[in-house]
Amino acid sequence: MRINVFVFSLLFGVSLSVSGQITSGKITFERKTNLYKKMKGDNVKNWIKEADKIKIDMFELYFNDTCSAFKPQESELKENFGWATQKNTVYQNFNNGQRYTVKDMWGEQIHLRDSLRTRVWHITESSRKIAGYNCRKAVWRANDSTRIYAWFSYDLATSTGPESFYGLPGVILGLATEDGGVVYFAKKVEFTTTEATQIIPPKKKKVYTLVELKTDMEKRFGKEKWFKEEWNSQFGIW
Repeated sequence: MRINVFVFSLLFGVSLSVSGQITSGKITFERKTNLYKKMKGDNVKNWIKEADKIKIDMFELYFNDTCSAFKPQESELKENFGWATQKNTVYQNFNNGQRYTVKDMWGEQIHLRDSLRTRVWHITESSRKIAGYNCRKAVWRANDSTRIYAWFSYDLATSTGPESFYGLPGVILGLATEDGGVVYFAKKVEFTTTEATQIIPPKKKKVYTLVELKTDMEKRFGKEKWFKEEWNSQFGIW
């Protein structure tokens, strides 16, 4: 384990020192969610047609060398099953180790401030090209039954990615659950100067910590049968 940590640290340090790396920009992501796998159960096929089982959402990731902001892409188009997937906004500050999340939960817009989530990644030798960039594959074991696969590029130096994911020596351009139920892939990378207004969280009077939010939600919905599964769905991986 110590050797693996040392090798990871060495790779991370080397990646930041390579000249020509991109440290600021905007990345457009496409997320595909398989609603059959997300909702499970045979009865879901009774009200979601085969042609509609894959729901597509678009996001934008703004980043510089210290911060990032992952946001849903604005659209005026009407979408089918808009309620079926989450469209979180996630700000990550790598200087102070904080993340700020805006979530729509149970009819409310929740603002949440917490520490960056630590994940232990295993970098593999597998590679692929995404949005024109050579990427290496990494694996995070979320629990005994769930793994997350990430593909990151050493050419994009900031350690960030979709949702609250980070911790690899480069931007994550591809992210997928092991069963393929949720998949993110970068579609376009733009080299731009990221403005502070794009990556600074909004000011809100009521901002929860994760502990405060769970305590509040348990008081209100803890007796409901769906609560535990929904909570784990919202916060277990992402």
